[in-house]
Amino acid sequence: MEEEMGKMPLVFAYYVTGHGFGHATRVLEVVRNLILAGHEVHVVTGAPDYIFTSEIQSPKLFIRKVLLDCGAVQADALTVDRLATLEKYVELAVAPDSILATEVEWLKSVKANLVASDAVPVACRAAADAGIPAVCVTNFSWDFIYAEYMMEAGHHIHSIIWQIAEDYSHCDFLIRLPGYCPMPAFRDSVDVPLVVRRLHKSRAEVRKELGIGEDTKVLIYNFGGQLAGWKLQKEYLPDGWICLVCGASEGQELPENFMKLPKDVYTPDIIAASDCMLGKIGYGTASEALAYKVPFIFVRRDYFNEEPFVRNMLECGVEIIRRDLLTGHWAPYIERAITLRPCYEADINGGEVVARILEDTALGKHPAPSKLSGSRRLRDAIVLGYQLQRVSGKDIDVPEWYTLAQTELTSRNPLPDENSIENTSSAKETEDFEILHGDHHGLSDTIGFLKSLAELHALSNTGNSNKHHSRESLAATAMFNWESSRRLDVMGGIADYSGSLVLQMPVREACHVAIQRSRPDKQKLWKHAQARQHNKVEGSSPVLQIVSFGSELSNRSPTFDMDLSDFLEGGHPISYEKARQYFAQNPSQKWAAYVAGTILVLMTELGIQFVDGISILVSSGVPEGKGVSSSAAIEVATMSAVAASHGLDISPRDLALLCQKARYFMCLIVENRIVGAPCGVMDQMASACGEANKLLAMLCQEEKATSGEIENLAHLTPVQEPEPDPITAETSTGGHVEIPSHIRFWGIDSGIRHSVGGADYGSVRIGTFMGRKMIKSMASEKLQSSVSNRNSQKVEGTNNDETDESSVDLLETEAALDYLCNLSPHRYEESYVHRLPEFLLGNDFMENYEKHDDSITVIDRKCNYAVRAPTRHPIYENFRVKAFKALLSAAASDDQLSALGELMYQCHYSYSACGLGSDGTDKLVELVQEMQHSKSSKSFNGTLFGAKITGGGSIQQKYKATTGFMPYVFEGSSPGAGKFGYLKIRLRSRST
Repeated sequence: MEEEMGKMPLVFAYYVTGHGFGHATRVLEVVRNLILAGHEVHVVTGAPDYIFTSEIQSPKLFIRKVLLDCGAVQADALTVDRLATLEKYVELAVAPDSILATEVEWLKSVKANLVASDAVPVACRAAADAGIPAVCVTNFSWDFIYAEYMMEAGHHIHSIIWQIAEDYSHCDFLIRLPGYCPMPAFRDSVDVPLVVRRLHKSRAEVRKELGIGEDTKVLIYNFGGQLAGWKLQKEYLPDGWICLVCGASEGQELPENFMKLPKDVYTPDIIAASDCMLGKIGYGTASEALAYKVPFIFVRRDYFNEEPFVRNMLECGVEIIRRDLLTGHWAPYIERAITLRPCYEADINGGEVVARILEDTALGKHPAPSKLSGSRRLRDAIVLGYQLQRVSGKDIDVPEWYTLAQTELTSRNPLPDENSIENTSSAKETEDFEILHGDHHGLSDTIGFLKSLAELHALSNTGNSNKHHSRESLAATAMFNWESSRRLDVMGGIADYSGSLVLQMPVREACHVAIQRSRPDKQKLWKHAQARQHNKVEGSSPVLQIVSFGSELSNRSPTFDMDLSDFLEGGHPISYEKARQYFAQNPSQKWAAYVAGTILVLMTELGIQFVDGISILVSSGVPEGKGVSSSAAIEVATMSAVAASHGLDISPRDLALLCQKARYFMCLIVENRIVGAPCGVMDQMASACGEANKLLAMLCQEEKATSGEIENLAHLTPVQEPEPDPITAETSTGGHVEIPSHIRFWGIDSGIRHSVGGADYGSVRIGTFMGRKMIKSMASEKLQSSVSNRNSQKVEGTNNDETDESSVDLLETEAALDYLCNLSPHRYEESYVHRLPEFLLGNDFMENYEKHDDSITVIDRKCNYAVRAPTRHPIYENFRVKAFKALLSAAASDDQLSALGELMYQCHYSYSACGLGSDGTDKLVELVQEMQHSKSSKSFNGTLFGAKITGGGSIQQKYKATTGFMPYVFEGSSPGAGKFGYLKIRLRSRST
């Protein structure tokens, strides 16, 4: 850029986020080129001066130490503190009223020609207010990152996200770096090459200065901070290796094969002189690994939501699981990394390109935006909109420039057209596999899963070096022995809160699990698991390996492995609490407890011993966080597959009960059962016992354990009904209720994320148990009074009324009330409703009643709990569900459908009165009511009659017009695990 020196000098104000050194180092490269072109640059940053001054010695560089966004506040080297991050951002950029005015005044005082931001939101707004053009230079924006943090903080943070996005929208355009996240706030974007710091010294020069021979293998440990109390050990490295440590504290002692680097060391030179790098994924480390062709061993961090996008551009990345990182099991990952051959061929002159674009923009020459800007922005809006819609909040507040697209982004594969399935022969559907047991029942998603297995087998024959294949696909091919047989299982389920009689219908969406057993000496293991086995004195032992398709989209590690002996202590299964501690070591792998937990439960509850290695592939089409039992689907599908592969004959009912135990285990790990994730067993029961196009009737009440039943489990009993009379076609069979042909049910995803571990759900359950305890106490007081009065009257010889006996019996029953739904609505209204408080402070309840008799939830003394509405809900809900069930067998008529619809409306409003409703579901119900009552004809054919979260047809479009979100519709049904059974398959032999 030296030829530009003759041009008029310009003044640039460059704002830098406080999110680590990576942003400062890439800004450094752009600033260096701007100053080479003769311009003046004011850097606004909280980063240390030496990052800039060690590279640029020029009077045209000015550093202003101001921090206007904190980036992400870290709890430790690997974890973001989401709440602290949002609180800090509010403190720095939202709360003080003077921030914007101060920046506008400063920009005018330095006579800035252009503002560049990486990626400070308020800088863009300040530039607009000062009448100065602004450009963002980044690979992500904070509205996208913080959107996921709202899951933790709550919808009241919604306004912060929109303020950030609104600030960004004042930019003229975005200069987008490789590895970028969705950023729809920016109207136009220009893509540029990697911005990478240039090298100062050759590999040979660096090694000579460090005293390291050319033949010595070198690992650079580049974390920029380490976990507290963690010590590096000599045996972490393979023999003959040296590790160069960045960011070590001054007093930190290192083993002889580790070398501490100076705090201000120029990292690019060290990276280029190393054979591989171990660290956290960030733009700076990833771009320098790519530019200087160094294999990168990375560990995932929690809630760094830009990581999946940066990781996708890594062609030579090896993921190390956190457990192996912390225990020093590095060797297999290092040995794998040095076999890779990095070959990044794209340009790495992004610093120069960005500087030229900034210069032209300041001179009034706007670059031509990408031809794909519009469509890319729409795609970005889908991704960001999906994140934001999962959080409670009024969606009508979405700014107009954030128009959301019609299709929700999920990992779910589209279901094939049913007609095409019907025209496909069974031989074609299974041409790659021979079905040794079971039937795919013509289910399109099951046939699609078989096809996916065939594609994995084909991939295994081509080798694992093709970078275009996903990490999870490569991992799956590497754990199966494709010449052995394998089993898979299918199920689906739908859930709702009731606590009484419930009716459940399995949804069409399904979870598939493929499983394979192998003798310990024959199991096909991933490299790091192999190395772990080789280090064992006692020889090979069974290993559990799991791959979960779709995990990468949520920045979860797609693979998990463990020695099954880790579940044993002294020959006996470890406690669920110790298992919780085991899985809590790596939050990115906690999802695996849903799968591995079923094995521990079988060990603990049934005494099953697992002597073979187990490989499991999970592929679920049941969307997460939508209230349709995605976790129950995984639990039931996994346990069914494990049981079938090990010859265990477990009835669907007992399978569901065991999976409930697995859910309790998961509540310990993911959903905090100890502090209250009040999960029942109806999800698992529907998943295991459900039948396609039927409602499963279940009475949610505990039974006394009898001989042969599983002990210590809360039982949920399917309603037993008589066999149908051949003439009475509408009578349901067993625990299933036939859905009449003129009635259909739909489920509509409102776009708001659902979680049974939420505080609202737990507090409502606490309020319910409080109400039960108070009713029992009231009944006891009345009973004592009645008995006392009756005894005194008997002494006086004045009372022989039999109604008093009946009243005493009734009060005795209510004083020992086991379930609220066993209290009739008329008794509740007559005797108790007016004596129950609307709300009650936890401390006041504890003072009067000591405990609420619920082993799942814990009362917070400082919390004010709703009592009357949560107590009322199960009492009336039980009555409504019984009436609904009876009406289904009534003659088809408008009155039948209107009554069914009215019961659904009542259920919805009762549910909402407890505090569990949402704006999205309320809007859906409102739209259904509008459609129902706007019909001039009362014919039931094709009309919507009721909703709780159900509806169909044009409701999708109406909801989108109101909220900007096109909801996904759950339509159709599929059999539960018990009805489907399992498939045992074997790869067909091929002639060469």
